[in-house]
Amino acid sequence: MNLEDYILAHIDPEPDYLYRLWRATHLHTIHGRMVSGHLQGRLLKMLVLMIQPQHILEVGTFSGYSAISMAEGLAGDGHLWTFEINDEMEDFTRPWIENSPVADRITFIIGDAISEAPRLGLTFDLVFIDGDKRTYLETYEMALSVLRPCGYILADNTLWDGHVIDHTYDHDHQTAAIERFNDFVATDPRVSRVILPLRDGLTLIRKNSE
Repeated sequence: MNLEDYILAHIDPEPDYLYRLWRATHLHTIHGRMVSGHLQGRLLKMLVLMIQPQHILEVGTFSGYSAISMAEGLAGDGHLWTFEINDEMEDFTRPWIENSPVADRITFIIGDAISEAPRLGLTFDLVFIDGDKRTYLETYEMALSVLRPCGYILADNTLWDGHVIDHTYDHDHQTAAIERFNDFVATDPRVSRVILPLRDGLTLIRKNSE
């Protein structure tokens, strides 16, 4: 048993619906490794239980695993809006969201969150950024603009398979964008932040009070 197996054996079990979604994502999509999975899914739910948001914004739905995981932690009439810019994912993702046990807590939108999310006219308590890495900084600025004071941003993939510190690696546009995002957030006086070395890196960001 490796360390990850040990961890998974000692946390809340993965719901059967999410396991089936994880498996289907790997079988039927090109980039199956992008799906959140058991550990990150349970962490996202736990963070929602801790923060107790009323409104959650997700940028980058992919197959819906993270949206469903976060929606599991919502209380009362809490709701999650999730944007996916790749319309080719809709036929796969929409049925999984709409048939999930938390379908009534999720609004799935095909479109560009950077331009479309502010048009919802909502103030969010939590934003999960997991979309196009090349636009992380633009997404971050949008997220701050719709986030309440003392609200939270979670940014996924911020260690980018270790490439952020691998100077022998021929950096592509996505890697360079993640580095710019990390460098910017590290010195942004509007927020507090910490990076968790979970999977591909998860940055937790708290917006300061105004």
